[in-house]
Amino acid sequence: MLMTKLSSPAQAILDAYQFAPIDDHLTAAAVLRAVAYQLQLDKPLGDTDADAGVFAAHHAIKAHILAVADELGQLDD
Repeated sequence: MLMTKLSSPAQAILDAYQFAPIDDHLTAAAVLRAVAYQLQLDKPLGDTDADAGVFAAHHAIKAHILAVADELGQLDD
């Protein structure tokens, strides 16, 4: 099945996978980074405390995923 147009998130993941080095841990790190950046919110969805909490949670999740990606990216071959 060939898709001619992918969504931006799907294309980002595919790009990270296709252009990463062949090493498995580096590919995993690249894919995790692409996922983390798709989670990022530029601003809260609204102005309630719940919106602020969701915004903070997105940033915390992104930071955690990036930390895992960094750990994988630093593995010795």
